[in-house]
Amino acid sequence: MTEDRVIHDAADKFAPEEVALRPRNVQFDWSDAPLHWIPGDPYASHSVTALNLFLPVAERWFSKLLSDSLVYVRDEHLREEIVGFIGQEAVHARTHDNVLQEYLRRHGIDPEPFTDQLEWVAGQYERRVEQAEPVNRRKALESGCHALCAAEHYTGVLGHWALNNRWDELGADPTLTDLYRWHGAEEVEHRHVSFNVAKYFGMDYVAQALGGVMVSAVFFSMMLRGTKYLVHQDPALPNMRYPRLLWQLRKSGKTGALPTFRYLGASGLTLLRRDYDPVDEGSTAQAVAYLATSPAARATHG
Repeated sequence: MTEDRVIHDAADKFAPEEVALRPRNVQFDWSDAPLHWIPGDPYASHSVTALNLFLPVAERWFSKLLSDSLVYVRDEHLREEIVGFIGQEAVHARTHDNVLQEYLRRHGIDPEPFTDQLEWVAGQYERRVEQAEPVNRRKALESGCHALCAAEHYTGVLGHWALNNRWDELGADPTLTDLYRWHGAEEVEHRHVSFNVAKYFGMDYVAQALGGVMVSAVFFSMMLRGTKYLVHQDPALPNMRYPRLLWQLRKSGKTGALPTFRYLGASGLTLLRRDYDPVDEGSTAQAVAYLATSPAARATHG
């Protein structure tokens, strides 16, 4: 599948809001997973691992934000979507904490210095909400939902990419491949929820665009920082500066081990469209089909 098709394929067989969201039990055995889990490409391996160190911190914030917002939501269908979303995000955060932190420590890398930085970033917004006067609390939550809409755009886009990439052809570790595809499939499945909440709270085009720009800057800078941290901690790799690291990641994009910069840029620009709708980003039918066959999900029912 070409990247143009990955970006523009919106041929869902049914609308996302018709899918009842539910958390799934999963089981991963990562005991044999190598640190460089994409063979011959340690930089792509570390880049994806860095993303998935970021996600548990972000997802706990996502869940708290929507949980706090529930008091202002009167639409019952939207409330059901939020509850399902929170359940899935809780499983994501717990699974990635258990798998990736223990996985990295087994390979001699301590993730805490990086995750501590992420916790500090997430904590800035939480403090803003906590310090808001009661009359301003809803407005603080509304702006958070605008940012969440942009963040979930990227997780959905990357989830769709993970479902359609070349990791199998490249010989990537099957357990970690399934971990990221299971997570990505659920991100595609619930990609519409944060957008629906933001619209419920009155998100207009200006708020959508500003949220997109802000989140894009934070998201990609933290991912690059996390990748650099893991590369620096890896004794098999040189401690390189950002320009050289970006060059390596560009090469990984060309092989299909990572999304290309062009793909990510095009995906980000989508947030600046006045007719933006997350339904156009990915395929719910494909995501649900993968979740029905994921080895980790099936292992819990064996």
